[in-house]
Amino acid sequence: MSETATAAVKTPFEYGERLVISVNVSDFGASVEWYEKALGFELEYRMDEYGWGEMRTPHANINVGLGQTEEIKNGGITPTWTVKDIDAARAHLESAGARFDGDTYQIQDMVKLATFYDPDGNPWMLAQPLRSE
Repeated sequence: MSETATAAVKTPFEYGERLVISVNVSDFGASVEWYEKALGFELEYRMDEYGWGEMRTPHANINVGLGQTEEIKNGGITPTWTVKDIDAARAHLESAGARFDGDTYQIQDMVKLATFYDPDGNPWMLAQPLRSE
């Protein structure tokens, strides 16, 4: 890693140790099953009375929070997961029923990218870096 990548970022306030990416879903139980099967996430906890739960990801301190809602509003951001082999990741996700937004595309010799959607249409992206930093 470069020196700038390891240097502390100066922020106007102190951040906590965790990141939770909140995702609106129409069916909490079905979404838990999809995120387990398609992405290998594990249910950490659920609070049925609030229609909320969190899925543990393979990244320490990064969870995906699922919030059940009657009206799905997609958009805004697209969380991007780096992967070692985008073709293998895409094949697995397609076998789990994920819909992709077109073909995997490549930006010069930098990265391959593929956007996919969960069952509620929330966008996610895969990125395979093509050169080491």
